Amino acid sequence: MVWALERQLEKINRANDIKNIDKHMLPVLASEIRSFLLENISSTGGHLASNLGIVELTLALHYCFNPEKDRIIWDVGHQAYVHKILTGRKDRFDSLRQLDGLSGFPKPNESVCDAFAAGHSSTSISAALGMAKARDLMGTDEKIISVIGDGSITGGLAYEGLNNAGRSNTSMIVVLNDNEMSISSNVGAMSKHLNDLRTNKKYLDAKEGVHKFLDKVPFGGKIDRTIETVKNSVKYSIVAGKSEDDDPYPFSGIMFEELGFKYIGPIDGHNTDELIAVFEKIKDIKKPILVHVKTIKGKGYQFAEKLPWKYHGVDCFDLKTGTAVKKSGRVSYSKVFGDTMVELASKSKKIVAISAAMISGTGLDEFEAKFPKRMFDVAIAEQHAVTFAAGMAARGFIPVFAVYSTFLQRAYDQIVHDVCLQGLHVVFAIDRAGIVGADGETHQGIFDISFMAHIPGMVFMAPSNGSELKAMIIKAAEMDCPVAVRYPRDCIPEEKIEALPEIEMGKAEIIHDGSDIAIVCCGTMMDKCEGLYERLKADGYRPMLVNARFIKPVDTEMVKNVCSKCRRIFTVEDNLKAGGFGSIFENCAYDMGFTGVNVYRFAFDDKFIEQGTREQLFERYGLNSDSMYTKASEIMKGKSNG
Repeated sequence: MVWALERQLEKINRANDIKNIDKHMLPVLASEIRSFLLENISSTGGHLASNLGIVELTLALHYCFNPEKDRIIWDVGHQAYVHKILTGRKDRFDSLRQLDGLSGFPKPNESVCDAFAAGHSSTSISAALGMAKARDLMGTDEKIISVIGDGSITGGLAYEGLNNAGRSNTSMIVVLNDNEMSISSNVGAMSKHLNDLRTNKKYLDAKEGVHKFLDKVPFGGKIDRTIETVKNSVKYSIVAGKSEDDDPYPFSGIMFEELGFKYIGPIDGHNTDELIAVFEKIKDIKKPILVHVKTIKGKGYQFAEKLPWKYHGVDCFDLKTGTAVKKSGRVSYSKVFGDTMVELASKSKKIVAISAAMISGTGLDEFEAKFPKRMFDVAIAEQHAVTFAAGMAARGFIPVFAVYSTFLQRAYDQIVHDVCLQGLHVVFAIDRAGIVGADGETHQGIFDISFMAHIPGMVFMAPSNGSELKAMIIKAAEMDCPVAVRYPRDCIPEEKIEALPEIEMGKAEIIHDGSDIAIVCCGTMMDKCEGLYERLKADGYRPMLVNARFIKPVDTEMVKNVCSKCRRIFTVEDNLKAGGFGSIFENCAYDMGFTGVNVYRFAFDDKFIEQGTREQLFERYGLNSDSMYTKASEIMKGKSNG
């Protein structure tokens, strides 16, 4: 067995190289990949537990299918690191999630093996069905595989996809990666026998032959239906899983069978021989197949296995201890929000919190611990979360939906129709607004102002620091209308929360009065605006610095004051220019008769913003103090039109 000492990972340099590795050596390759992942992710940060848990499943898929031809669609995509390693990107892995480096998610423009761009959950089944139907229309023969986790399948879109795919009668495979539940009692000899039988080509051909024969025989339809009834009775008694406490297993095959899928599983997701055997048997079946695979999240790394949620997405960490390499010690905006929610809930039983599988990420851990009956985690279902909140608001409660900006996009219709149309008092605490950094295009929160501020009845606030965030959350809870507060994935600039400012409805704060130039800041870009202010002041100008506070309703008195005094106005925000705060300000000025006012908008252009640190991206897109000063100076000297 000396040959076994050769490193298998060194043989993987391009797509399909795995097929040159002896099948019995795949467990060795799996171990080497786990070591590779740990070494790299501990240095770059990234999604750890999910990728450690899916190693063998990914190896089996690549062993049985051709990723350059067959389409493997990874739901969310944060678990596709192993897929990237196996498709020629191993040598670039030290650039993972870095500026201009390897993306942490599938990107078709990064590799032909990345079938579909993803960063949000529950999309893979619908995308896979679309690709399968396109294949059928083209007359080609590529295999279509969707890989979806037990978390992502809680999203409503996944069920819409399942419902449509099950009755499509087209060839596609859905792999359900179940890394949370225990394996039910139907794992074993009987389950394996049933799976072997149900995927046997002779069995499937014989079954189809019986149906065709009965179609030609008088009264055949009745006989066929009788056979189907008996078959279903047996199927319900055998296929439906039972857990140890005799409750139906959450992912028993019955639901999927009823939706039209051929159900296979559960299967040990860390046994490459078993996985390969199943995929080889089913890949030519011309029907929708669902393969239920059981895996352990964080497998192979004791800290991640014990606390998989903690190691879902990690910053740089020490491999030996599992602890973060560096801690800033500063308080995050999410923590300020969470602490404020605890204070509010302690004073009012009407306060309830809602999360879409992001309790910890949005700072609601303590709220959940202290008020478990008033903490509602609806899983990955933002649309449901908003309408659920509307229902609670309609009965007199004050629901606060804490949600990442990028994920709130999916609930736009519910915000319009179920909340704002009825004027219901729902509070949207929009976390991760603006640039989030390493997750890149799919997660940058640069659209929320544009898609929220134009909705009738919505009040929209943006704090410039932690004290204002706390004051605005308190203010939002006191209102009687739809209200949103946006804040970034960042730490507050001050060491602690100071005395709370008074937040007057629809009123901005004039920090420095002046003339000639006005800098109107929206939200937590204030530190950069203060830098711009100081440099313009040093040049001899008398700039005005304004903290807008309200995106909607915009302070019309402030707009009038600024436009009357200043010939050059710079608005600053971490949103797109299109439909952003600068557009709102400019429209307000125009409506008030200031048609000749010169408004220059510092914001992101009409594009999706790539990965990188917040500061790197602010510099690249001209939104740091130095870049804004250079541009503003050119404008003031007539060297640029903006």
